[in-house]
Amino acid sequence: MFKKRLKTMLACVFLFAYGASAAAPASWYQWRSKFDGALACSQTPLGPGWEKARGPYSDSHCTKPALAK
Repeated sequence: MFKKRLKTMLACVFLFAYGASAAAPASWYQWRSKFDGALACSQTPLGPGWEKARGPYSDSHCTKPALAK
């Protein structure tokens, strides 16, 4: 019983470690307003009135280019 519990616990630790190492933060993009051309930095689309202008970036100010995957 102890060996089975140990195997289960090791499997859970391995899966948690793998998931944590594979996770990466979402990239930031610069979005341009279709209405007045204003720029905004966001990780997600801002709505139908916005189009992706530049990116990806690694910071919330859209100043540090991210490495492309």
